[in-house]
Amino acid sequence: MHPQHPRPAADVAVVVIGHDDAAHVTDAVRSALAQGPAVREVVAVDDCSTDGSAGLLERLAAEEPRVRVIRLPANSGGCGTPRNAGLDAVTAPYVMLLDSDDVLPPGAADALLTAATGTDAQVTGGLCVRRELPSGREVPWEPGLYAAPAVLARPADRPRLIHDTLCVNKLYATAFLREHGIRFPDGRFPYEDIVFTARVWAAAPRVALVPDRVYVWHVRRSARRLSISLDRAGVDNWRARTHACRTAYAILLDAGEKRLARRARAKFLDHDLRMYARELPLRDAEHRREWWAHTRGFLADYDAADRSRDPVAPGPLIARVVLASPEPCDLARLRELAAGPARLNPPYARTPDGTPCWSDDLPGVTLEGLLTRPTARLPFAVDAELRPRARRLRLRLHDLYGRAAQAGPAEVEVEWRHRDGDGPALRRTVPLRASAEGTWSAETPVHLERLAALGTGAWDLRLRLRFRDGSTRRVTAHALAGPGLLRRHALASPRHGLILVHPYATHSGSLALRVATGVRGMTTALRSRLRRFLR
Repeated sequence: MHPQHPRPAADVAVVVIGHDDAAHVTDAVRSALAQGPAVREVVAVDDCSTDGSAGLLERLAAEEPRVRVIRLPANSGGCGTPRNAGLDAVTAPYVMLLDSDDVLPPGAADALLTAATGTDAQVTGGLCVRRELPSGREVPWEPGLYAAPAVLARPADRPRLIHDTLCVNKLYATAFLREHGIRFPDGRFPYEDIVFTARVWAAAPRVALVPDRVYVWHVRRSARRLSISLDRAGVDNWRARTHACRTAYAILLDAGEKRLARRARAKFLDHDLRMYARELPLRDAEHRREWWAHTRGFLADYDAADRSRDPVAPGPLIARVVLASPEPCDLARLRELAAGPARLNPPYARTPDGTPCWSDDLPGVTLEGLLTRPTARLPFAVDAELRPRARRLRLRLHDLYGRAAQAGPAEVEVEWRHRDGDGPALRRTVPLRASAEGTWSAETPVHLERLAALGTGAWDLRLRLRFRDGSTRRVTAHALAGPGLLRRHALASPRHGLILVHPYATHSGSLALRVATGVRGMTTALRSRLRRFLR
């Protein structure tokens, strides 16, 4: 017989916050109640909703004694004030946080509470997954942090914790939060998680990490009202994010956590800056100018150590270009550099003395670090040309200051992977052959019938370059535009009747492919396209 583990005591409070989210708030509360006996109370804080949310919560509280409802008299404009109200009201020794449009997966409270009580941790974190709706595609958030159980005497023992700025995938000892006065910024303060989490880490708690799924973050890109993290079209969103990051850095520095403060700045370059740089070409000229000027002012506070630690890594290199140019420049090239994995597209300029540099216009942004960077971390650029009617994919690898030639391109593994899950994938390995000076090319058939049979929707192109020296590099490919490229094609199919194929460039310029089958599938695809256009 398997040993029976004692069931955790009813020691957890869950604070659920919401505003005008009647469609989802009861699902959130029920997911907290479904955690079972470990949850002593669910404190539902309604931020002065006008859509009937409060009434739904009151009816739920009348049926379930563990539910308490707090109604704020005026809308706070943010998430911090309702969360603070909930934290003030809880009576349980541990507390979790839940947004009205998300859910706790079964067993989340048990997993976190068992780890917390077994290790005497003041903060216990677990895996959060971002679930895209309506597709259901799930992407884990910072999976490396939660790959295996761990106990840390303090956050500085694992600086990567700085990258997990979420407050909702963690269990907090209530006494710890109150002893250190850890609260959210009140009122309208976008990205309040970043500041709250910095305050938590600055207090140097004992930390436990578990590999269990403990939070499901619902991503609704087609929602009428986008979440703060998705509503990045206005430059004020960027100002709010940089303000939160600056505040977090100051909190960590003032607490004497210099290592974590440095890591917070590095995280900003590697994550936040790259994410917004990918989207910058989508914005209008005024937005670009305001974004560029604000970013230059923000980055001016970085000292030499912050900028020189890895100057040719994608984030720091984007920062150096922004600081070197008073006006927005090379946005398409920066977008590709901000991709994951990064691509540095040609031209590959040099200074008069032969030093690699960003461009002839910005010779001061030198790239000599690329000459010694490991092959597996080089931002190789590959162009992709997909011709659906010919069912052929052509690839071209560019040399990068002689580094590709030095490694010796041998072959490329071509993978088409369905975006909505980890299942379907088609792979094929083809040789890379030297072509024009400084490039290597490959060509492979695209089996559209097989892709359509495995699944309609979006397919991403992923590549693995293999070199004769034994090194490899994972890359994506830049989508070439031109006559007949990146446009829809309706192709006859013996199996499906019709296949609608649409090669397109993602926000980062990578080649991807949408596939629909039959008249019904084509209608669905066109309707989806119309909805995106109207938004």
